[in-house]
Amino acid sequence: MPVAKIKSGQSELLSGTIIDVETDLSRGLFAFSVVGLPDKAVEEAKDRVNSAIKNSGFDSPKAKNQKVVISLAPADIKKEGSHFDLPIAISYLLASEQLNFETSKKLFLGELALDGNLRKISGVLPIVKKAKETGFLEVFIPKENEKEARLIKDIKIIPVESLEEVIKILKDPKNYKENSFEHDFETNETTPEIDFADIKGHESAKRALTIAASGGHNVLMWGPPGTGKTMLAKALASILPPLSYEDIIEATSIHSVCGILNDDFIKTPPFRAPHHTSSHVAIVGGGAHLRPGEITLAHKGLLFLDEFPEFDRRVIESLREPLEERKIRIARAKGTATFPADFILVTAMNPCPCGNFGTKKSCDCPPLTVLKYQRKISGPIIDRIDMNIEIGEVEHKTLSSKEKSESSKEVREKVSRTREKQLARFQKLSLPYKLNKEIKAKHIMEASLITESAKNLLNEISLKLSISPRSYHRIIRLARTIADLEEKENVENPHILEAIQYRQKKENL
Repeated sequence: MPVAKIKSGQSELLSGTIIDVETDLSRGLFAFSVVGLPDKAVEEAKDRVNSAIKNSGFDSPKAKNQKVVISLAPADIKKEGSHFDLPIAISYLLASEQLNFETSKKLFLGELALDGNLRKISGVLPIVKKAKETGFLEVFIPKENEKEARLIKDIKIIPVESLEEVIKILKDPKNYKENSFEHDFETNETTPEIDFADIKGHESAKRALTIAASGGHNVLMWGPPGTGKTMLAKALASILPPLSYEDIIEATSIHSVCGILNDDFIKTPPFRAPHHTSSHVAIVGGGAHLRPGEITLAHKGLLFLDEFPEFDRRVIESLREPLEERKIRIARAKGTATFPADFILVTAMNPCPCGNFGTKKSCDCPPLTVLKYQRKISGPIIDRIDMNIEIGEVEHKTLSSKEKSESSKEVREKVSRTREKQLARFQKLSLPYKLNKEIKAKHIMEASLITESAKNLLNEISLKLSISPRSYHRIIRLARTIADLEEKENVENPHILEAIQYRQKKENL
């Protein structure tokens, strides 16, 4: 066969792209070249493929004088990664007539070791998803990627451990014995790092975090160091409901493309806590090859920014778009990209650099230093944060108390019921939302079911406090969540008053 052609794929941004792998053999002195904008990892595939083919019992490309040309098409898309090793090897064996099989509707992915074994690769999930959408019937992948790939239903996943095993299956499909593997999405009993029941005191803060989890609202916690802000943020992660199947696919695809998928797939909402020295690109995304940042890795989960004012000013201000639009647009000289960024933002900060401003302890910070520290959080960012929570010191006798409050499991069940109530209301009103935080301004009154008395109260207070239109709508969304948590059909006066209490900027900030 002068030219052999099989199918492979690669992840491009957060989606998959189908790639043709073509091999042409011709007479001449030995040469092995890969064309089609390959990166260094793809160019080095020829040495891995040579050794893998030889050690699998076949004649390698170096066994005789010939010119081998591997073309990866479309030629104008940059090819990255080591997962082209397997398709290149299969394509060569097909072209050299050492292998013969029906190539249609089959797709190959995998990195080859020198002995012919297959290694785990990144970005499998979006490629398999694209393969299913394109009409492929079978996908050959490394064994270690099996559980991740099987998240995509109604497509045959063939996990293999070596090149030799792939060839045996291609020669006779009966050599593959399919197992009855199924994901158990219902089992989600994991022990949280911090349980709500372990937190002493902070009852008002725990209620506020329950409201935040129920409606997906953003939170700013402030108070002296050591009072439990970080602990509360970790506890908030433990009360978020498990992800839906669609959210699991989306979150797992992001982590798979970034090569940081430690488990088989993402089942619980991601919890990302980057250090305050993280760069703008690390948080937002971008770089030479437009990679997702921390705000995208936190998609469908929680992004915790401790020591919030210590983050770079560019990082803080770049949160404006994702907090409003739940996505981030990145424009660079080499291209543009839009990444999802639907997360709950939880921030924590001290009232001043030493942390003692406004407390019983003596503050050593000059007034100008305190003002400069607090002003690092701009008005537009504060305006996009739904809840400002003061975390005060807990009495020592409370810390030593044996009394326990509700556990994370109990609170999570309450949060799940509240979210189900929101979804049911949106479906009844034929609105495309799942959580109260998503309600757009044009639907705010229709979806909130606010009483006339509560509306008049909000208008009166908004006039006195000069509340911005954005804050006005966020107060209504927050009040709607409080009403849902209390299983009230309409938003009433107490819900408005509590929502305004959380929205008010404290005097110490």
